[in-house]
Amino acid sequence: MKKISVAIATFNEEENIGKCLKSVVSWVDEVVIVDGSSTDKTVDVAKKYKAKVIVSDNPPIFHINKQKALKECTSEWILQLDADEVVTDKLRNEIINVINQSSTVNGYYIPRKNFLLGRWMKKGGLYPDYVIRLFKRGKGRFPAKDVHEQIDVEGEVGYLKNDLFHYAYPSFAEYLKKANTYTLLTAEKFNQDKLSINVFTTIKYVIVVPIKTFLTIYFRHLGFMDGFPGFVWAFFSALHYPTAYIKYWEKSRH
Repeated sequence: MKKISVAIATFNEEENIGKCLKSVVSWVDEVVIVDGSSTDKTVDVAKKYKAKVIVSDNPPIFHINKQKALKECTSEWILQLDADEVVTDKLRNEIINVINQSSTVNGYYIPRKNFLLGRWMKKGGLYPDYVIRLFKRGKGRFPAKDVHEQIDVEGEVGYLKNDLFHYAYPSFAEYLKKANTYTLLTAEKFNQDKLSINVFTTIKYVIVVPIKTFLTIYFRHLGFMDGFPGFVWAFFSALHYPTAYIKYWEKSRH
């Protein structure tokens, strides 16, 4: 049986981390957590599950801490998780099976199932939300340049069939909180790129991009089939770039 490590980065995740760790601790060989100096009981909960916890700072690009966790793992295979994700029994069995097969595949996409406004989303680009999470140690890394980036895997990448449950947005308030963080990061990227503020960029990011985003999610990706939560997802996703642009404009005035 080949060994497997779980790598997680956390910050104030006491409400989520227990459920995440409970889904893996009985069948993996080690759990490595890099915590961004949480002010709640995240570390205490993690230690109850015998996780190896490394306390660090909390960088805006959270993937920096995820990469730190990857570097601390010692097993042949690594399963990278977020604190609000849960490995199902079917996914566990599939993971154990694939890592113990003789294969040239160095990493795997896992279909992620997202929970929003009280329901599992089935459309709107939220399912199947494929993410690279399982890979051989030394063959995968986070570039740590963007909050939405995938793990870079050297060599062949395959696909698993069973879902990873993602409880990212248990409430609308939590959704707005995370949306605020993501728009701040996009505004900072505008700043780094020295984006010009003029009539053309204003029209692009305040009118054109949000309309295109809404139409893509709601109609092309069939978001309307998820009912009202599908509309909310499409509408507020469309507001991402105008919100970030306005934050960038506001900051540039100072």
